[in-house]
Amino acid sequence: MITNTKLDPIETASVDELQALQTQRLKWTLKHAYENVPMYRRKFNAAGVHPDDFRELSDLRKFPCTTKQDLRDNYPFDTFAVPMEQVVRIHASSGTTGKPTVVGYTQNDIDNWANIVARSLRAAGGTPKTKFMSPMVTGCLLVGWVRTMVPNVWALR
Repeated sequence: MITNTKLDPIETASVDELQALQTQRLKWTLKHAYENVPMYRRKFNAAGVHPDDFRELSDLRKFPCTTKQDLRDNYPFDTFAVPMEQVVRIHASSGTTGKPTVVGYTQNDIDNWANIVARSLRAAGGTPKTKFMSPMVTGCLLVGWVRTMVPNVWALR
């Protein structure tokens, strides 16, 4: 949880602690993707890798990357790793260079984004009393929407 008087423990973690956390979370993410998203299961199988092959951060290079074409080929919802009833917000590209790409967000995703932006602003000297302006038209772009969430995050602290 973000406060303005004390850093989150992760912000003062050692390199070893960060790498251990990254390894733990990547293991979970790869397993979750493999078990819940057929596209990832196919891509991992085609590359000859399984989530169990990930033991340390350097193993990540064994796994295939997701491309924009993957997102288009699995349009609109076949890359979602949670049931649709857990998706609370959907963002899509305009599709100007091809088929639109769609990304779904759970409430946890949204909360994480808002916390990350709030931490970034705090690192730059921001506080709950700081006024900031985002002078750009963002429509449904995630970046603009998340920035509007930060004051709400700070208000709840």
